Amino acid sequence: MGDLLLRNIPDAMKRELSDAAARAGVSMSDKAKDLLRRGLQAEEALSKDQPRSAWQSLRDILAAGDPDEEFAEIMREIEADRKKDFGRPIETPE
Repeated sequence: MGDLLLRNIPDAMKRELSDAAARAGVSMSDKAKDLLRRGLQAEEALSKDQPRSAWQSLRDILAAGDPDEEFAEIMREIEADRKKDFGRPIETPE
């Protein structure tokens, strides 16, 4: 397991954590881990409830490669198909 060091915690927050740990009968470290776990779970649940835009979904799909190059390739294919429809010669990239 790893360690986590939190810096510059306000004194009031540290007191609240200490009091919460004492009420629960656990160490401050255990209470902090519990609160972090619950916070992450709540954040994850909220993000699942939020609808994603089409752009967010496409960005995730395209993130694996270079989106600009992938877009350029798609545009070359579209242009080649259009030229076929009009009987024009297809230019090949150099």
